[in-house]
Amino acid sequence: MALTIELIPDPEEGGYTATVPDIPAYGEGETEEEAIADLKQALRAFINAAGLDETLARIRPRL
Repeated sequence: MALTIELIPDPEEGGYTATVPDIPAYGEGETEEEAIADLKQALRAFINAAGLDETLARIRPRL
């Protein structure tokens, strides 16, 4: 399953925020790679807290 990651640059302070739509987890970093790595940790924490079924329900296409 492929996830869409949004990378949002911060024009004022520099760096990036990374997020996955519909999942309340965010990553931040000075580079895109750092932001994505931080997001991966945040997603793991979300999955541990909410459970895999809840996480998948949020990212599956809705019919």
